[in-house]
Amino acid sequence: MSERIFSLASLTVLELSPPEMVEVAARAGYSHVGLRLEPATAEEHHFALVADVGLRRETLARLHDTGIRVLDVEILRLKPQTVVADFEKILAVGAQLGASELLVAGNDPDEQRLTENFARLCDLAAPYGLHPHLEFMPWTDARNLEQAVRVVENADRENGAVLVDAFHFDRSGSRLEDLAKVAPSRLRYTQLCDVAGPRPTDMAEILRQARNERRFPGDGDCDLAGLLQCLPADIPLSLEIPTVKLLEQGVSGLQRAQMALDKTRELLARL
Repeated sequence: MSERIFSLASLTVLELSPPEMVEVAARAGYSHVGLRLEPATAEEHHFALVADVGLRRETLARLHDTGIRVLDVEILRLKPQTVVADFEKILAVGAQLGASELLVAGNDPDEQRLTENFARLCDLAAPYGLHPHLEFMPWTDARNLEQAVRVVENADRENGAVLVDAFHFDRSGSRLEDLAKVAPSRLRYTQLCDVAGPRPTDMAEILRQARNERRFPGDGDCDLAGLLQCLPADIPLSLEIPTVKLLEQGVSGLQRAQMALDKTRELLARL
């Protein structure tokens, strides 16, 4: 059996540059990283890997030197005005970095158009060896597991997949019995974290928690054991666990990455 893939997600250590992130992942004991080629919000600090050839060269060198590999690149948004062909440069950079997975958000209320654009993106990504994953998030237009699976299945592309994030799974009210029915070929990696407390009624608070206040696996209230049992065995785990309070307290990116991995290993040992 091959060793399980643990990937350090960008949001866990968003303050780090890509080369720094690769170094931290190597020191903490990860095998992979996820790199953010497009910012998730206009406000976040962004390291322009696509535009900055020097930064990309440095990142590739650090990947080579450490043996760390890139699992996924993010985040492409499918909006009403999206022209999918415009994403090609990003896909080319993702392939250059060695990624196999591509994170996609659905920000189009017209589900038919969203489905058609997802299919186009799958077609564009296929020659680059990339698998677009539609990540459902309750504040987007792909709100829950059921809807994300419907879009991906209706797009009907072999390289199309659904990304299950433990936070969004919980906060969207998605159900384990539905996850157990998803074709394993549509589930190529998953994002792991824990969530504390009941689901807020305010979507703005859910969004704030998602970007700032997640818990390390085992430190919250999610049924992570049940979640993992519904996913393919040994599915790669991307640890996406932003903990802004720890950052503000001076806990380093390396320390936070190490805590995330240690807590995940402890969880898996109990399964």
